[in-house]
Amino acid sequence: MAKIRVGLLFGGRSGEHDVSICSAQAIASALAAASNSSQYEVLPIYIQKDGFWQSGDLAQQVLTSGEPLHLSADWSPPINLLSHLSTAHLPEIDVWFPILHGPNGEDGTIQGLLTLIQVPFVGTGVLGSAVGMDKIAMKTAFAQAGLPQVNYRAVTRAQIWSNPCVFPKLCDQLETELGYPCFVKPANLGSSVGIAKVRSRPELEAALDNAASYDRRVIVEAGIKVRELECAVLGNDSPKASVVGEITYTSDFYDYETKYTAGRAGLTIPAEIGPALMENIQAMAIQAFLAIDGAGLARVDFFMSNRLVKF
Repeated sequence: MAKIRVGLLFGGRSGEHDVSICSAQAIASALAAASNSSQYEVLPIYIQKDGFWQSGDLAQQVLTSGEPLHLSADWSPPINLLSHLSTAHLPEIDVWFPILHGPNGEDGTIQGLLTLIQVPFVGTGVLGSAVGMDKIAMKTAFAQAGLPQVNYRAVTRAQIWSNPCVFPKLCDQLETELGYPCFVKPANLGSSVGIAKVRSRPELEAALDNAASYDRRVIVEAGIKVRELECAVLGNDSPKASVVGEITYTSDFYDYETKYTAGRAGLTIPAEIGPALMENIQAMAIQAFLAIDGAGLARVDFFMSNRLVKF
């Protein structure tokens, strides 16, 4: 039987470019494992930081080395990228596996392109990707579904980068509504990029300014002492949840360095929680997955404080 040709799409035009390469390596390794190697053939498709798509030896070089492709100063991509993509890549691939992180990858844009050119791909479609990427839209969907959440406030870049009279009032409101510590996050980034834990007015002002440099939408969440749990969901209309795992770390919070530096964080599977709580979290993971119209696969994160579980 012929192998299924998987177009592994990675890299991308976001601050999480390097993380995407790491994720692609993990998936390629899994598809090459003894139990899968006879079924799948991986065709790497690498999106450079400037947005140009590479296949063949250059894409394989990046996937193997884990290092982004460095462009020369005089590099200029061909004008007609869509023509290049159509003729060079589409005929070879049976199913696409987008493993892009951040904007132009997780936010529905690449899913829209793959939908437009009518090719099958792994994972959530345009709607679920867009809602799942935007923390504010996602929390709105979760609220409608009745899921418990940490207290938060959505703000915009226009409010943050406003005149000297408006910004102090915004900070006053955040201090009153959420208090310290709190977390400031760009609404449309992952991997803890642009996130800060703040404990004072100067830190709050600096964190808001930094988050606004990444995204025009920013979310501020109350900081609470919690255990961090996560659950995988697989499926489409009738999804199923995995056992629950727990993330542990010694840093102040689960920041970029902690996530991607070996030995800085641990994962306990299954988490040391009772069976009733395990089932409750699994049920909420599926509920969250359906609330954003998820498909294929997802990881759902939870905060647990005094046995109360929140998103």
